[in-house]
Parts: sequence; C-alpha cells; structure tokens
Amino acid sequence: MSSGRDPDDDIIPKIAKGDQRAFAVLVDRHVRSLSALCAQMVGDVHNAEDITQTVFLKTWQMLPNWQPGQAKLITWMRRVATNQCLDHLRKHKPIYTDNVPDSPASDPNPEDHMAETQHTDWVKEKLELVPERQKMALTLFYYQELSQKESAETMNISLGAFESLLRRARTTLKQHIQNEAKPL
Repeated sequence: MSSGRDPDDDIIPKIAKGDQRAFAVLVDRHVRSLSALCAQMVGDVHNAEDITQTVFLKTWQMLPNWQPGQAKLITWMRRVATNQCLDHLRKHKPIYTDNVPDSPASDPNPEDHMAETQHTDWVKEKLELVPERQKMALTLFYYQELSQKESAETMNISLGAFESLLRRARTTLKQHIQNEAKPL
C-alpha cells in the first residue's frame, strides 16, 4: 500500500537486532508528531504521552518481525497510535480541559489573542462531537498535515474510502458548528 522508500530504512535492521541507540534515533524522529497526533485525538497531554510510549513499546516488540515493503514504519506507528487512541476514547469519556496548545501570538493585542483562544476552544469542542473515525480523518489530514494517501494508509482504508470519510467528517463538523452561534 505504500510507495517510495521508507525514511527509517537506515535504522530498522539495527533496531530489529536490538540496537537501543538506533531505537533512540527512531524515537527522536517521531515522538513529537506521534504525541501531537495522540494529544489531538484524546484531548489530554498526559494520556497522549502514555499512548505514545505504548506505540514505541509495540514498535520495539514488533520490529524483529517487520516485513519491509508493506508500509512505511511511521505509517504503521500512526495506525497503532490511532487505534490506541480509539481504544482509550472508548474506555474513557472525554474530559474537557484547558490543555489547548498555545500558539504564539502574532499580535500583542490581548483581546485578539483571547478571541483566537476562545475560537480554538470552540472548534475543539465541536470536533469532540464528531464520530471517532471522522475525527481521526480530520486529525490526520488537517492537524497532522498528512496527505490523503498517507491518511488512508494510516487508517488502513482505500483512498476513495478516506476521501468519502473526510467529506462526511467536514459535513458533520459544519453541521455542529452551524447548530450553535460562534462566540465573539
């Protein structure tokens, strides 16, 4: 399902043989993006860190049996991460927190920054109302900035199925947004 060279080809054989330094390189390469993916999906930084650790543990355990050419390793890791997040979400009701990542304010005007933060919180609240698989599609495509093809591979579905899911997700999110007036 994957095309092109796996960017982790240089370290996969070493990790498969138990090389901890090569594994540390893998962690350095992908911990931020996987943590961000998990945090976006579960809405809690601490649970996201736990899930990310689980993903790396599963990767360490799986790599001796890795079959190159099926998928890129990071695609497999994202798939594990999204499945772990979905499992977590099924077991735990969402907890709304103030753990929204801060974005650097381009304008020092506090009112503008507050309005932007309120808007971000409001959109995140609406995103929580979207069904899990649709939320996953939106997260992978918009927040992780993966291509539709990479997102489809991560979700282990065809490109056409992903495009359809993304369309439904956009429509669902738009309906939730239109059902309530946006705060100023």
